[in-house]
Amino acid sequence: MRGEVLEAMAPYLTGEFGNASSRHTLGERAAAALEDARARVAAVLGMRRGDVVFTSGGTEGNNLAVKGIAIAALLGRGARHIVTTPIEHESVLASADHLRRVHGFDVTLVPVDRDGVVDPDAVAAAVRDDTALVSVALANNEVGTVQELPAVAAAVRAVGRGLPVHSDAVQAAGWLPLAELTVDAVTIAGHKIGAPKGTGAVGVRGRVPLEPLLHGGGQERGRRSGTESVAGAVALATALELAEAERRAGALHVAEVRDRLVARVVSLVPDAQLTGHPERRLPGTASFVFPGAAGEAVLLELERRGVVSSSGSACAAGSSDPSHVLLAMGVDPDLALTAVRLTLGHRPDPRIEPVAEALAAAVAAVRGR
Repeated sequence: MRGEVLEAMAPYLTGEFGNASSRHTLGERAAAALEDARARVAAVLGMRRGDVVFTSGGTEGNNLAVKGIAIAALLGRGARHIVTTPIEHESVLASADHLRRVHGFDVTLVPVDRDGVVDPDAVAAAVRDDTALVSVALANNEVGTVQELPAVAAAVRAVGRGLPVHSDAVQAAGWLPLAELTVDAVTIAGHKIGAPKGTGAVGVRGRVPLEPLLHGGGQERGRRSGTESVAGAVALATALELAEAERRAGALHVAEVRDRLVARVVSLVPDAQLTGHPERRLPGTASFVFPGAAGEAVLLELERRGVVSSSGSACAAGSSDPSHVLLAMGVDPDLALTAVRLTLGHRPDPRIEPVAEALAAAVAAVRGR
């Protein structure tokens, strides 16, 4: 977490620990801080203040956007169809599956190519008269592929006559310009940009009907009931503004470090295969498969060498199955089990060679067993 974020939120964890729904002076100050944070988040998202709903993170945000928009469309016009892709985060895919199982929705998964890219025209072609929502992530959380989201939104609008488009932008926040997306709903999470875990927001444009998932006191303009985390909202707004201010220069620097990392890994492990789009990818993501080297074993060897990494999505708790993202991209299941994902922060050490050397040594150790 950024030091500036901790400093900004600290008063709302101590002396200013008021309930934003209360009518006393302390509560009014909390409410003012909450609305200021909402306006600051909205500015970065390119939305209006009233469009922003604070959440507990990306998973809740995606659930609210996908289920909330879809159920509102079901109640409003009987729509029972979702269009998405097979490489979405589990919170989107599981929400779509919930709608299928519980509410009788049809779910169309538009295929992606070997690089994890979806064709905007194929997304538009999947739209039907009873489609409630299209959901396509801006950037994939495992391989880092960045979609042509404005083109997806334009293609959908050309056939969908105002059909809402949602994007999971959790991985993209701080790396890519969110205000240029022209989508109707967007999800972000605080822990990706230097705010605490358990913070996030979903922006849903006011014209889009949204059925709440949490019912109660009617907070967040009736879209998410429950006592608001003022400190969390302030933290998210502060982190998002800082990340946006540093975005252009920071992304260029991190991408340069990542490219050196990729080049060094491939030189040390010649049969390593970079996964995801070779160019249109998040600046900080370098994901590989290593034939003949089980990914989980490589991770353990890496950690012994002081490098903490992942084999896929950290949100797929305890899963030993191949990545659904890699499988959807056409990667062989056995090869998909060798996946290793390295993710750089916003301020990486430029001396990246030791990481590549540790990875090469870890792969060699696993292969030598």
